[in-house]
Amino acid sequence: MTDPIADFLTRIRNAASAKHRVVDIPASNLKKELTKILFDKGYILNYKFEDTDVQGNIKIALKYHPKTKVPAITNITRVSKPGLRKYAGANELPRVINGLGVAIVSTSKGVMTDKEARRENVGGEVLCYVY
Repeated sequence: MTDPIADFLTRIRNAASAKHRVVDIPASNLKKELTKILFDKGYILNYKFEDTDVQGNIKIALKYHPKTKVPAITNITRVSKPGLRKYAGANELPRVINGLGVAIVSTSKGVMTDKEARRENVGGEVLCYVY
């Protein structure tokens, strides 16, 4: 697999469109940080890190609207790809849907949202957009 982040996002996107409650994803440190950000921003219901074998596993409980069953994640898009990396400075970080969505950025101070990166005044690689 050449792009594990794209695989992570695609598994979440496919599970949400198929109305699954839980999705299993092979773990890595970057995927764990992405999962924590999605949970903190309210896009997923819960998560659990399982260290069953060498790699481990992430179980993510997806979040839906209680009455209409619409997923909380309407769109999750990979921005920076292995073939074309996208970097942004602290003053040119993207605003997703005028601040309603979240851009996840990998910075020198760790993985964080675009708002946190602006507050810390650091730029980095724009990994994905979530809204």
